[in-house]
Amino acid sequence: QVQVVESGGGLVQPGGSLRLSCVVSGSIFRINDMGWYRQAPGKQRELVAIIASGTRTIYADAVKGRFTISRDNGKNTVFLQMNSLKPEDTAVYYCKVVDGGTYWGQGTQVTVSP
Repeated sequence: QVQVVESGGGLVQPGGSLRLSCVVSGSIFRINDMGWYRQAPGKQRELVAIIASGTRTIYADAVKGRFTISRDNGKNTVFLQMNSLKPEDTAVYYCKVVDGGTYWGQGTQVTVSP
């Protein structure tokens, strides 16, 4: 069994910052890609950022320059530093991990509101 657990969400004012963490545990072999996705009410789940095993990164246009994804391979953890948050960043943020299979966390709520 593989467990994927996100943390760090919450309520923040526009312009504020949050740091999300995702810890992977269990019968994981070798993690390749780790990524963050989000789903706002009434919308489809969308890519936020991905970091490959070699630290290559991909960002959605909407978050470029504001969000930074990073990983600690020794701790099987991926982070998402979110700065200059906007109300449109409000969503449930999900962590996705790929080794031989694909695993999702349960999500963490991020709300950006005055």
